[in-house]
Amino acid sequence: AFSPGQAVSGRVVLELAAAARLGALRLRAMGAARVHWTESRSAGSSTAYTQSYSDQVEFLSHRDTLMAPPDNGEATVLQAGRHEFPFTFQLPETLATSFEGKHGNVRYWVKAKLHRPWSTVKKAKKEFTVIEPIDINTPALLAPQAGAKEKLARAWYCNRGQVSVTAKIDRKGYTPGEVIPIFAEIDNCTSRAVVPKAAIIQTQTFIARGTKKQKKSVVTSITGDPIPAGKREVWHGRALKIPPVGPSILQCRIIQVEYSLKVCVDIPGTSKLLLELPLVIGTIPLHPFGSRTSSVSSQYSVNLDWLSTIPEQLEAPPEYSAVVSSPEAEQSLAPPCRSELGDILEGPFFAYIQEFRFRPPPLYSEVDPNPASDNIRPRCMTC
Repeated sequence: AFSPGQAVSGRVVLELAAAARLGALRLRAMGAARVHWTESRSAGSSTAYTQSYSDQVEFLSHRDTLMAPPDNGEATVLQAGRHEFPFTFQLPETLATSFEGKHGNVRYWVKAKLHRPWSTVKKAKKEFTVIEPIDINTPALLAPQAGAKEKLARAWYCNRGQVSVTAKIDRKGYTPGEVIPIFAEIDNCTSRAVVPKAAIIQTQTFIARGTKKQKKSVVTSITGDPIPAGKREVWHGRALKIPPVGPSILQCRIIQVEYSLKVCVDIPGTSKLLLELPLVIGTIPLHPFGSRTSSVSSQYSVNLDWLSTIPEQLEAPPEYSAVVSSPEAEQSLAPPCRSELGDILEGPFFAYIQEFRFRPPPLYSEVDPNPASDNIRPRCMTC
């Protein structure tokens, strides 16, 4: 796989069983996004027709001549054996990630054409993958995502109570293989049990001629325990692991691939209660130093009132089976203790607490801020 801006190098290999007269050997590198779908339209009671939608965006177009014919117009004679023709070209700085979807794709390839006198053109094609880097170590993708929704359950024009859900995740950007800790509260004020669920949804959007075509699919999901009537369920970081999926595609004009975390509650007798939080699947994972620091500081840098209400004795953590992720995203906003942080105490987060909890030392100065008084007799150094 290649990244935008990198150089692509390769070679065209020509195997000849005997000497041959050949013309030009040309190479072309291409990259494009294409979309296409059809829709049936009805123009009356008995008339129907099919409407076609298609569009294309070209990202890469490079041509090169690896073997040119002689100036006299005659063919070039190559002897039997193996002949190699190296090539190299530079990728543009802006490219979309390779993608294969139901109504479109993003593909990159190189094609070699060998022209021969009085014979057909020999062709060889090789595709390659391009991955646009998405760094999740940015303020926008490290920001926590939260939301709340409620729904009044109705059946046969009778109110059966209300269901509400609040959910939060520690950041917006993740990479495949990571675990998303989900913090949620589900209140069931109805007369029947409800079932909470969470899922990662991939939405593919194809655009052509001002019309959009979408395809949604479930990447992975988890199901919680049924919540009895009148009860509340709390998720203390319920783990949802991201499987190997392609990164988000957000900058292509005709193809977009987006992700979201949906927390839903199945309510018997009525439609589901849905809460959606946006996600971005990136390619550059969280930095090993400052990963917890970034998520913690992003949550607490705005509101500093919690520093004055630090409890003398921290609450005991929940059971391991209920908490899979780091505990800094607990709703209590209590900072982690020294045993939980380990080496991170040397990082910016602990220094951040010290800065506001204790008075800083005085600034350095060559002038003594507390000079000795003239009434004090100098002490003899030999005494």
